[in-house]
Amino acid sequence: MSKKPRRKEEQKERANAPGSVSFLSDVLGSISSLFGSDTPEKASHRKRVEKVCNSFVLSNDVLEQVMTAMEKCMDEGLSKEYGDKAVLRMLPTYVRATPNGEESGEFIALDLGGSHFRVLFIKLNGREAEMNGKIYHVAEELRKGTGTTLFDHIADCIAKFLEEQGVESTKKLPLGFTFSFPCKQQGLTSARLIKWTKEFEVTGCEGEDICAILKDACTRRNINLDFVALLNDTVGTMMACAFKESSCRIGVIIGSGTNACYMEQLDRAPKLQAELSDDGLPDEIVINTEWGAFGDDGSLKFIYTDFDRQMDESSVNPRKQIFEKMISGIYMGELVRMVIESLAKEGVLFGGEIEAISRKGCFKTRFISDIEEDLVGEDEKTFQTTNRILSQLGVRNLYFADCANVAYICSVISARAAHLLAAGIATLINRLQRPMVTVGIDGSIYRYHPLFPKLLDDKIAELIDENLRYKLMLSEDGSGIGAAVVAAVAARMREPREEEPSPDNLKREENENVES
Repeated sequence: MSKKPRRKEEQKERANAPGSVSFLSDVLGSISSLFGSDTPEKASHRKRVEKVCNSFVLSNDVLEQVMTAMEKCMDEGLSKEYGDKAVLRMLPTYVRATPNGEESGEFIALDLGGSHFRVLFIKLNGREAEMNGKIYHVAEELRKGTGTTLFDHIADCIAKFLEEQGVESTKKLPLGFTFSFPCKQQGLTSARLIKWTKEFEVTGCEGEDICAILKDACTRRNINLDFVALLNDTVGTMMACAFKESSCRIGVIIGSGTNACYMEQLDRAPKLQAELSDDGLPDEIVINTEWGAFGDDGSLKFIYTDFDRQMDESSVNPRKQIFEKMISGIYMGELVRMVIESLAKEGVLFGGEIEAISRKGCFKTRFISDIEEDLVGEDEKTFQTTNRILSQLGVRNLYFADCANVAYICSVISARAAHLLAAGIATLINRLQRPMVTVGIDGSIYRYHPLFPKLLDDKIAELIDENLRYKLMLSEDGSGIGAAVVAAVAARMREPREEEPSPDNLKREENENVES
């Protein structure tokens, strides 16, 4: 990746209010200033906290090295040579276009990604959408039962929902299915489940075509739907934002996990050219990066801390999903806990008391968001929220300095996550080389962490090429609106192709099979 001059401040275009790129320094400095008149012992403790936390601070030069490594992995994932051996899988989603503003009609969206699933009836009209939906529980016996039982239950719920919405049984509505589990997609309406996650242990599904399983269940229930698109939540995020902003070409999730997708040119995806270059569709495709696996080849070892190594070794999947472990919500709270425990063992925090903070998983990532609220605004810092959380955890020997130090630790680890995510997003923006790009983004970290959006926004602005502009856009219901939009685009793009007489047109055959 060639290094270009960084863009100037006035070139930023943001979803959030603009601010100084020294924002993090201001926040951390405001905490440090509270220790100006402390005792020598507390000052010594403070210096130790800062020294330990310094290993999480990444300069722009280091972040640019991360970007170079990520782009190399992306190129390998799109090449013919590496194939399934690539660290970044760079999976084709078979979504070949973004909305053109003329999408209209009625659609059904199904969203399955956890202990609940949703069915939605959506009406699209240009850039406007009306939506009615219902949430259904997926009981534990269904999550640990058979595929037939699970999908028959889903089909029953779909049938009841369609009846409640007054949808005529003879009306064949297009369905967009958001399925947020790892899949190998083989077409817009075909994806084989690689493995269940999120405490699902359903038998008879892994290695099978999920769309076909759902279709069979709907057939048994006499449900008349046109299965036109299966997608993951990242693609839904991008397409929901593209529905409102035509410049949206990137989708990002940063919540319990992380992933990104983006619109790639086929001439930069050699492994897909033979399959897609002559199909008469646009010469671009949305790529699912699966970037949580970035670093699995050791390419991020140069920024690894001892705490990262400890986190990885104690995880259920050592040496896997390295990038995700450094930035996502499922791990961030535990990273903070490990740092706190280490400093408490040294006697730097809580008078050396470690029992309250020694249990793995006791410090939730949501605590970080709550604690960071103590740092928002210009009021005198009292760290009341920090005090409350630590007290509830059972910390007894708790002083103001402890609360300030814990808040500092949370800030530094949050900032590293935001800056690494910024490096990933900046890599995609630079790769696209479009004058203006909207980045659709969703996930609990971005939505609920009070400082994360600004930390992310500021750092992207520092890392992207000088001539490029961007904005971040919070996705509104990517798994719902996004699924309907993908279905609408797919239906629009296939209409003229259904008139073609060629019997060996694979895309046409796929659509005919869906409608049979």
